[in-house]
Amino acid sequence: MADSNFIDYVKILCRSGKGGAGSRHYHRAKYIPKGGPDGGDGGRGGHIILKGNRHLWTLLPLRYRRHIFATNGESGGAGRSHGKDGEDQIVEVPVGTAVFDADTGEFLCEVTEDGQTVNLLRGGKGGLGNWHFATATNRAPRYAQPGQPAIEKAVVLELKLLGDVGLVGFPNAGKSTLLSAVSAAKPKVADYPFTTMEPSLGIVDYRGDSSFVMADIPGIIEGASEGKGLGLRFLRHIERNAVLLFMVPADSDDIRKDYEVLLHELREFNPELVDKNRVLAVSKSDMLDDELRDEIAATLPHDIPVVFISAVTGQGIPELKDILWREINSEENKSRFTITHRPLDVRHREEEEDNFIFGQEDADNDGEDFSDYSDQDWEDEFWDQESSVND
Repeated sequence: MADSNFIDYVKILCRSGKGGAGSRHYHRAKYIPKGGPDGGDGGRGGHIILKGNRHLWTLLPLRYRRHIFATNGESGGAGRSHGKDGEDQIVEVPVGTAVFDADTGEFLCEVTEDGQTVNLLRGGKGGLGNWHFATATNRAPRYAQPGQPAIEKAVVLELKLLGDVGLVGFPNAGKSTLLSAVSAAKPKVADYPFTTMEPSLGIVDYRGDSSFVMADIPGIIEGASEGKGLGLRFLRHIERNAVLLFMVPADSDDIRKDYEVLLHELREFNPELVDKNRVLAVSKSDMLDDELRDEIAATLPHDIPVVFISAVTGQGIPELKDILWREINSEENKSRFTITHRPLDVRHREEEEDNFIFGQEDADNDGEDFSDYSDQDWEDEFWDQESSVND
């Protein structure tokens, strides 16, 4: 995957801008003695903003942009002059991107629509100038507010493909062959054993005037939820699919057991995945006769739709499309299709990203430790009025 352009996991360091300090200036004019305080407010620090872009399909640009820092707000000036606000940093991400705290693994936010914006890190508010604090008993306040500090946070961005149907199966179950047969997608298909290395999306035409999106998820193996094989790297994409299509080849030793193993891996990865609508397709069924097909059907689970298909001959493909369309548009599916992202843990992380070292230091940082500010509520707190503030 290191040489692939499809990047669906990246770790970056973000920092919002500090708020500018308020001014404690006093008005001075030739014929206006004791002009009074007129220090202006400081400017707001820049935000870190995520914006969905449907034209992006990978997090590759962020792999080479590991530090995203917004600029600081400027200090207030004389004559109640307001300091300039810091410049926001707008980070465009593919639709379907979820954001997690890199330290705790906690889910923070997600971007699911084109043009949607999410304020990931708020810039610090600018401090108030000394004219705000003038009262009848204190007409010459010699203090102003400092700006709020910046917020620094390392975050993990995960891309989860948006598809109506997700293909779930072991390697060489015929998932890529099916996707190439029912859509214009061209995943790699060959007559020797191998596994897909990156997800593929295809638009499936349904009865000429409708369509749905099918996602080919690379094959998973038993133990994938514990980190075996490549399954962990791609199980995240299944969380986005409305319907799961389990594919088990007809030449399997025990089709029902293989289905239960796949279902167990999904349950271990995220228990809510088993609540999605499921369909079981027995692929490569062109090698079965009617008698053998009936014997196999008697051993399969009866609580989900089952269909025998062959992507090569087209057997069962129209029936499969009908079943998938019905499951996608069922009222039950629409009412419960919500995504709860599981927090990141050691099993779900990528070692090469977690070992990434944030070595760059911002010239404006001045060695300040931002960790103390990450959980503080500064909205209603009155900052230290006695601190030294530049005029």
